[in-house]
Amino acid sequence: MYKEIDSNKRRTILLMGLFLIFVIGLGYLLSYVFDNQLILVIAVIIAVVQALVSYYYSDSITLMVSGAKEVPRKEPFLELCRIIENLSITAGLPKPKIYLIQDAAPNAFATGRDPKHASIAVTFGLLDKLNKTELEGVIAHELSHVGNFDIRLMTIIVVLVGVVALLSDFFLRWTWFGGGRRRSDSDGGGQIQLILFIITIALAILAPLAATLIQLAISRKREYLADASGALLTRYPEGLASALEKISQSATPLKRANRATAHLYIADPFKKKVIGLFATHPPIEERIKKLRAMIGK
Repeated sequence: MYKEIDSNKRRTILLMGLFLIFVIGLGYLLSYVFDNQLILVIAVIIAVVQALVSYYYSDSITLMVSGAKEVPRKEPFLELCRIIENLSITAGLPKPKIYLIQDAAPNAFATGRDPKHASIAVTFGLLDKLNKTELEGVIAHELSHVGNFDIRLMTIIVVLVGVVALLSDFFLRWTWFGGGRRRSDSDGGGQIQLILFIITIALAILAPLAATLIQLAISRKREYLADASGALLTRYPEGLASALEKISQSATPLKRANRATAHLYIADPFKKKVIGLFATHPPIEERIKKLRAMIGK
């Protein structure tokens, strides 16, 4: 399990580094080709405002969009509250706020900017279909997202993806309406400037797709890491493996599912059999296989 955690952390750091280089390079190229620093200034302002809003209010927005309501510490939610309290103590984490989504599809997610401001939301279907050990496995998985600061990481990634999309859209509109002035031939090399201009247009068109693919790749790596951390927390990988089996067997899609928040859930809320680069989650079969391999070790 420790090997799995270390491996995923290294890969995620690599992906994050490539993402940041990509964003900075795109912004610099836009300002250079148009010989206008205003593009970079506007991009920075948009990025800062969006980052602040996302950092402080992304959890509230996510819970509202998902239709989640905070539950009291009493029946019929007392067992859920106790499970979260006990696992939080074991993990050395503050107890997160607990929310319920009135939906028959079994699923769950964690959100917040840090362990002190974290929330865990579960669906009614999850409580209805899982036994106690399976529910503990799912909660441990979500607490691992909290403890590993995945909730903050994914917020930052969403912000970066948004910034890339805004930069791309701004550049294309700027070009379409003739707002930009390319560097003149006297600035050095007309053919080179033309090539850079064409490359920048291509990047502006492809950048949002590339950024989304990086976001999904990091999201998939985070799920493997949370599976390993959750199994370590409960000392019972079979609980989470069995829970994932039941979740995958449910054909009911989540009614309040949203594309912007789909990657936060423990399993794809749309129930689409998407594999490869465009998948929000790694294959459940592969996750179950890795968890059960831990039992043998």
